Amino acid sequence: MRLRAFAIALVACVVSAAAAAQTSLRVIAFDGGWNLPVWAAQRQGFFEANGVTVQLSYTPTSVYLITSLLDGKFDIALAGMDNIVAYQEGQGEAKIPDNPDLFAFLGNDGGFASVVAAPAVKSFADLKGKTVSVDAMTTGYAFVVRELLARNGLAETDVTFVRAGGTANRYRDLIAGKHDATLLRTPFEILLRQRGFNQLASAESLGAYQGTVGAARRSWAAAHEKEMIGFLRAYRAAVDWLYNRGNREIVEAMLVANIRDMTPALAKQSYDLLLADKSGITRDIALDTNGIRTVLQLRSKYGMPRKTLTDPAKYVELSYYEKAMSRP
Repeated sequence: MRLRAFAIALVACVVSAAAAAQTSLRVIAFDGGWNLPVWAAQRQGFFEANGVTVQLSYTPTSVYLITSLLDGKFDIALAGMDNIVAYQEGQGEAKIPDNPDLFAFLGNDGGFASVVAAPAVKSFADLKGKTVSVDAMTTGYAFVVRELLARNGLAETDVTFVRAGGTANRYRDLIAGKHDATLLRTPFEILLRQRGFNQLASAESLGAYQGTVGAARRSWAAAHEKEMIGFLRAYRAAVDWLYNRGNREIVEAMLVANIRDMTPALAKQSYDLLLADKSGITRDIALDTNGIRTVLQLRSKYGMPRKTLTDPAKYVELSYYEKAMSRP
């Protein structure tokens, strides 16, 4: 009995030591299917295998996400590349301290963005005199919306822009009839198409675009290099797992479990887009320099105060990615 008790105590000590070795990371993101790598890494134990655990929280707005990241309430954010650029350039929606130190270190996707409208709105011309909702007026995907409207013959004065928070919030508001159109990200456009709403345009028409990125504060990252590398390695392992077509049924079940209004049939369509061979979640989780240039071009065109932004390297730090991907 004493030997058995000793063995149990020893196992408990080993488990306790392993748990103590894990660093808990507070991650904030917008709610949506682009979080598949995080969900997969949590489910499959990839974070723990790389020395970290992740507490994932969802943000109501980009303002809350950025201010909470800068305030130290969260360690890592999964957000639009445009948010990082906007606040670094003093063009963000919220008032923040001078000289922020945000940077991007991971590339997740090309945006998965579409303009979706109410059933009565069949074309961009039908949007004249109507409301279009965005997360925030000057950050995120607001400039993508403005550019798509312009390319389809609408002046900004032809519509009324309103703030409505993150994608999940805008999705619910569009269903409720509070607005006439909005920009949604996969899989929310799929959920609405089956309700009779109309997808007017896709942001793929803009060419390469850097959508969601992993972002952090330079000061925090410099003090947590080990955790940054662990997070990146786990994220990459999760993406590899997601693209293993043998895991398709599990991935579809994850979509149903994590997204409101998702059904098994819609999960199949969402899987096909989120994990498409060429346009799905970024396989190597690398940042897309050309995609960042598109972000900068749109911000140079629409951002205020007006600035000409041309250098993607200003907003990224690749050393963590390079170390994570070059295992000893």
